[in-house]
Parts: sequence; C-alpha cells; structure tokens
Amino acid sequence: PIQGTVLSRVKGGLSVDIGIPAFLPGSQVDIRPVRDLDKFVGQTMMFNVLKYDRKRNNVVLSRKSILEVEREAEKVETLERLEAGKIVEGIIKNITDYGIFIDLGGIDGLLHVTDISWGRITRPADNFSRGETIRVKVLSFDREKERVALGLKQLMENPWDTIESRYPVGAIVAGKVVNVTDYGVFVELESGVEGLIHISEMFWTREMKHPSKVLSVDDRVNVMVLEVNAASKRISLGLKQTTQNPWETLKNKYPEGTIIKGVIRNITNFGIFVGVEDGIDGLIHMSDISWRHRVKHPSELFKKGQEIEAMVLNIDVESEKFSLGVKQIEKNPWDGLDQKYAVGTVASGKVTNLTDFGIFIELEEGIEGLVHISEISQKRVKASSDLFAVGDSVSAVVKNVDLKNRKIRLSIKELEAPSPHEAPPAVSYLNNRENVGSNLGLALADIKIELKS
Repeated sequence: PIQGTVLSRVKGGLSVDIGIPAFLPGSQVDIRPVRDLDKFVGQTMMFNVLKYDRKRNNVVLSRKSILEVEREAEKVETLERLEAGKIVEGIIKNITDYGIFIDLGGIDGLLHVTDISWGRITRPADNFSRGETIRVKVLSFDREKERVALGLKQLMENPWDTIESRYPVGAIVAGKVVNVTDYGVFVELESGVEGLIHISEMFWTREMKHPSKVLSVDDRVNVMVLEVNAASKRISLGLKQTTQNPWETLKNKYPEGTIIKGVIRNITNFGIFVGVEDGIDGLIHMSDISWRHRVKHPSELFKKGQEIEAMVLNIDVESEKFSLGVKQIEKNPWDGLDQKYAVGTVASGKVTNLTDFGIFIELEEGIEGLVHISEISQKRVKASSDLFAVGDSVSAVVKNVDLKNRKIRLSIKELEAPSPHEAPPAVSYLNNRENVGSNLGLALADIKIELKS
C-alpha cells in the first residue's frame, strides 16, 4: 500500500498525488458505488497500485481493495462477538421503504420497518439518515448465511404490556389522527399505540360518506375507549360517544303517545320516513297508516315533502329506531265492534270485492266482513260472481267477530228460508256422491226420523 492525497476530480475518477500523479478510478474509490467524488478531494488515504506503466508514467490506484481487506478482518471479529439478544452499535448504510441496513463492522444487518417502533413507521427515511450511528438489538443471527436481523423497538418498553390498565374501557382520552381510510380513522394515543375510530362510531345520526370529510391527518381529537385487545394490539375508539346521544334526548323529549309533526323525507313500499329531529327520522310502518283502508303503497295517501302528524309509538335507543303511527291518532274503530255486531245479528253493507273463496262486504267505512263461498247460498255456488257484483247491497248474519285479527265472518245463506221442494238431508247425502263433505250425522238422524214416522 502507498499513501497519497486526492488532488482533484477528473473524468472517470480522481487525481491522486503519490509523489507522482496517479489515477484513482471511480469504481475503485469505495466498496460501494460513490455518487459524490468531490468529498474525497484533499483527503490523504492509503492505496494499492493496480497498474504502473513506466514508459507512459501512468499509475492506476485502488482504495477499494484495501477497504475490502480491512472489512474482511473486521467481519471476522464481528462474527465472533455477534449473538442473538446482544445490543450493538452500527452505522446506517442504506435506507429503504422496508427497512434500514446497518453496518455492524464488516457485516450488514437489517432493521426491518416493523421492528423500528411499536408505533406506525411508514417511511424510515423520515426518521433516520445515512451515516447516523444507532444502537440496536440482535434479534436473530444466521452465521452460515451471515444474515443479521436487528430491532430498535425491542430496546424500549412494549406499551401494549400495560395497555388495559392505562386505557380502560369507557375512558375519554386525547390523540392525534395519523391515518384516514374509507372505513375509519386511526388515532395515535401515544408513541406505539394507535386505535381505530370506525366510521360507524363517528356520529350518532349524520350520514358519513367518507371520514376525510370530518377529520384530517394531524387533527387532535378526544375519543372514548370502546374495546382493548392487547393480544392483537387493537383498540376500538368512539368519537360520537364523547357527545350527548341524541337518541336518549329524543326518548326524553317525546314519550310514547306524544303527537308530533314532521315532514315526509322518503316513501318506501313498507312505510314512510318522517323527519322529526336533525338527522333522525321516524318510521310509520304500512300497518300503522290506517285502521280502515287497505293501503297497497303509502304513495297512495302521502307525498314526499308533505307535513304530517303522527303518534310516537316507540323509541329504541340501543337499536336507534323511531316508530311512529298515524292511525293511532284516531280511535280504533274495532273497539267494541263485537258488541255493535253481535253474533246472530243481521248486518247490511255493499259488496267491495269478489274472490274465489267468497265476497267482502263493507259494513261501514273501513270495516269489512267476509262471506265465505260456503256461506253465500243454500244452493251450490261455483263462483261468487254468479250471484253478486261489486256495489250490490246485501244483508248477512254475523257469525264471528275477531277483534285481535280484525276479521268478521258473515253468512247470507242463514237468511235464506229452506226450499219446500228441497230433499231431506239424508236423501241429498245419498243422492249426491260429490258432496262427500256433508254431515253424515245429520243424514242418519233424518233417516231415523222417517223410519219412526
């Protein structure tokens, strides 16, 4: 080896004074490629002579070969003292998105990004610099492959070991937003500890299209701890829980039975949504629209934007459901109907509908009774339309009033007088093979009466 001083940068490398001018190629300056050769100008270093041409007075030097020998010796020494669990010092050699390469002395170790901090590290280059000296812990060492895995966070206390005692469920804590996603916001509570505010836990009533509409990175927020899982290193946080629950306010403000006014915000095939409070809609289900009318679709009676009165039926704070009713404002017309239309009395009305199984008769507004096809006439009836049409006025005997299911059974045939030419039930039964559903007991009773006479 020969000592020399770098004079200047020249094409392809450096000019070195070793007593005579010599050339140091850029590829021979260091073990690794060097981008900035100017930093070596003025430095005195040791070199090996690669080539010497006396006739042309041409000398080619190498610093790389000397460094390689030094590094190899250093490597042997490092390998002897390296072992898992040991804390060592090194110099940051290279920084990538997935980790940091550290020169431990003749051998490089990798500090993976997941072992840098207990918290979030997205770009190691934001926190570290090349040439920086750093203390790390040897996590694993493969002597044959000369691979060393290093850890920095392992030199610090794991904050998740005591997380449950420091962040009890229900506690209100402060944090900083560090990441915003489609499904929620990550909040850093301390170095190495982050929690997630799911989008469903951001507001009680407000419709949330994207969390970024409300929170941004670096925002400071107060949140409530909802759940802590130390094993999986997860904390569930709530933003809405730090404010008054409007559903509880609503329940106190509108007790069951209260009559409220609201504007129809939406009409569906199962009911009407009515805006009562900011961000809270009540639902009037189809079954709670009218006592008297059969409503096929709410749009038959209501329009979007229409103001409407309704009664509060139920407010479920936990499920966040607000049930309203329109028909409950009026008296239930079925109350006491079993007395008004007592069994055996005759009621009159108009035919409103003809079906395969009978006819419906409107006894009063919204109150209908069914005359089953078997109760239409003493004679056999194939179709109700053979005898009646919609709009016909008819009278019938009340057979049953079911207040719970709001059903009335009627009979027309009970008003009919038996035909004088009609055969006795026994004869009808014997002569009518099709009428297998006739009452056999009645038929046999008639036969006994005839035999006695």
